[in-house]
Amino acid sequence: MSLHTLHPERVDETRMQAYSVFAPILINLLAQKLARHQGMKELDKLERSLVRLVEETDVAAPDPEAMKEFAIELIVSTLRNVREHPDAKHDLEEIDGRRAEGRSEDPDTLEEQLQSGLEDSFPASDPPAVVSTAITGGSKDIVGTDEVLRRKKEASARRREKRET
Repeated sequence: MSLHTLHPERVDETRMQAYSVFAPILINLLAQKLARHQGMKELDKLERSLVRLVEETDVAAPDPEAMKEFAIELIVSTLRNVREHPDAKHDLEEIDGRRAEGRSEDPDTLEEQLQSGLEDSFPASDPPAVVSTAITGGSKDIVGTDEVLRRKKEASARRREKRET
């Protein structure tokens, strides 16, 4: 049955049924797309916006407050499901909030801070925690795994050449 063959008295009833069936599906799909592309902050903004819209809407129907509560329940449950969906993009943690004050990336500055911390804590039973990016047994100018592997490969080739000669 199409809209053209629908009895005129059933148009409004059928429209409301269509809205009640398809609106949650559409909201869910749109929210999933938003979460996948924009992340949780945008999803939170959307939720606040939709809840505010429902709360501020004047409903000319019996039991408008109950209707609003059901609409908000639909929004919250739909967006909760979207947040739990594996394709949802979760926002990265703000690194600036975790960074220790005065923390430097410069190796010389880090060494100075370590020495200062050691001097300030001496004598102590537990030394301050230190994070080192150096690879044990290697020289201090090694900056990454690729460099270490390259040097090991060269050293291995030199040893092989010595054995062959």
